[in-house]
Amino acid sequence: MTADAAPSGPSLRILVVEDEALIALELECLLDDLGHVTVGVACNSSEAIAVGRATAPDVALVDIHLVDGPTGIEVARALAADPRTTVVFMTANAKRIPDDFAGAFGVIAKPYSERVVASTLAYLAGCRAGRPHAPCPDGFHPAPACAAAP
Repeated sequence: MTADAAPSGPSLRILVVEDEALIALELECLLDDLGHVTVGVACNSSEAIAVGRATAPDVALVDIHLVDGPTGIEVARALAADPRTTVVFMTANAKRIPDDFAGAFGVIAKPYSERVVASTLAYLAGCRAGRPHAPCPDGFHPAPACAAAP
């Protein structure tokens, strides 16, 4: 982890929804290095929704294609229904995201860099804290309807 990826805002409680074990582990380690708390890791839709409902994370990082198929869209809709949770897709399948983004705030395309994840989480933490919006970080693509803070 590089020094420029150090925490630059409040710690976030994050749910990782990812079916690739190595990617999930790498992301979990990065989140820890950034000073955030991983509240759970899920690899399928039912587990993701259950953990999300039980933990009410600040942010859910959701892949679209999970162990049980392209169910990340359903996960995003379910988790985004809770106003306490901001959903961000992390996927190589951005074309599968519906026009309404299934309630998600935006997307980080895979493969992603540590810098993009760090800057996106700092941006989201700022939005959640009510700080004026800075420009979206490079590598993060907001949903068209997300002109307001999460």
